[in-house]
Amino acid sequence: MTPTTSPSASPRLVSSPWSTATAGLLTREHHLTVPLDRSGNGDTWPDATPTLTVYAREVARAGTGATPSDPLAHPPLVFLQGGPGCESPRPSADAGLGWLGAVLEHYRVFLLDQRGTGRSTPIDHPGAGGDDAGTARLLTHMRADEIVEDCEDLRRALGIERWSLLGQSFGGFCTVRYLSAHADSLDRVQLTGGLPAVGRSIDEVYALTYEAMRVRSEEHYARHPGDRDRVAALVQAASRGEILDPHGQGVGPQRVRSLGSLLGASGGSDALHHLLERDPASWALRCDLVDSLAFTARNPLYAVIHESCWADGGRTAWAAERVRPAAFDADPTLLTAEHVTPQMIEDDPLLRPWAGVAQALADVEWPRLYDERALGASAAAGVSGAAAVYARDVYVPMETSLATASLIPGLRTWVTSEYEHNGSRASGGAVFRRLVALAGGTVLR
Repeated sequence: MTPTTSPSASPRLVSSPWSTATAGLLTREHHLTVPLDRSGNGDTWPDATPTLTVYAREVARAGTGATPSDPLAHPPLVFLQGGPGCESPRPSADAGLGWLGAVLEHYRVFLLDQRGTGRSTPIDHPGAGGDDAGTARLLTHMRADEIVEDCEDLRRALGIERWSLLGQSFGGFCTVRYLSAHADSLDRVQLTGGLPAVGRSIDEVYALTYEAMRVRSEEHYARHPGDRDRVAALVQAASRGEILDPHGQGVGPQRVRSLGSLLGASGGSDALHHLLERDPASWALRCDLVDSLAFTARNPLYAVIHESCWADGGRTAWAAERVRPAAFDADPTLLTAEHVTPQMIEDDPLLRPWAGVAQALADVEWPRLYDERALGASAAAGVSGAAAVYARDVYVPMETSLATASLIPGLRTWVTSEYEHNGSRASGGAVFRRLVALAGGTVLR
């Protein structure tokens, strides 16, 4: 779907009545029309500034004081999803609320489909902007800065004075941008595996994540010694074009090595081992391998704008490819995670049409996202919060996370090796409850 144009770029909100159709929950939907481009840098667009629709589902738990006649019993919180390029989760009380249930004990929650995803106006095909350059231009407005302004427009349209945030992974990057730009709109912030590298180059980040994946690969092979030979054989077969997806298309060696993304989640080592037990020529391997890859056409923006989300100024210029250590070239059994390269996009027949767009974005000179002085002043604006920093995180390095946390006076950190990057979800709410207690000063660091 392509953004529409409007003679007026003023936000417009349409909200539904509260519904009890989702068992045990009260929900209502919000559709907000916002300008695509708030950069104010003098760019011109044909006809008028394009607009997007941003969708949010508001959720309250029935039986906790919230009723259809009084659904506002709990204060508001916005959940900012990881990614980038992934829509917010869908709630189901029947299937078990898990981490969301823990949040609903304290808040009514806005599940935001970030611009370009889900039921917001999707940017899901490479021709959305007409040509590669036009689509790349659209995607320069899919970063944390514009996502935060969407949230601000929604807050104002709803008449909410201040609200809280829960940011997971990339959602934490958005949270730190929010603190940089609009701390006076915030009450409390909670971050899980999502403190960005403020004022640091993307090259530094990838050097750290490659080292984390080297360590994690060796740990996996120490636990499952036979898997090193299996991975070597699988990569060699992929190099010969012998590893196919369910549609008969080849899966290249760089994509195979990105199976290392499994090692960044709880239970991931066992999941990888069980995948590698399968016959490389089997239909089961074909299906399960593709389903296990981090970058797929299901959420193309995840691959195409991934490096952009890290850029706190400067060009990314295919950082994951540029800084790949020599050890990874010498040893094909060292696995990668969120390290997207031009070859990986070219090797995927469904992502290949995005190659020109991705190249254009790699050449963009990005503005800074974060303001250290504003972060330092956020506590004076009345914002408090807590962040879970995962000591073994292979996606968001602990080193840069703690450096960023030190810039935010009102943020208390909890460093833990008990959970992996998906700890907020895998813990069933335990991580969030710990952050609530930590932010409230009822537990020690």
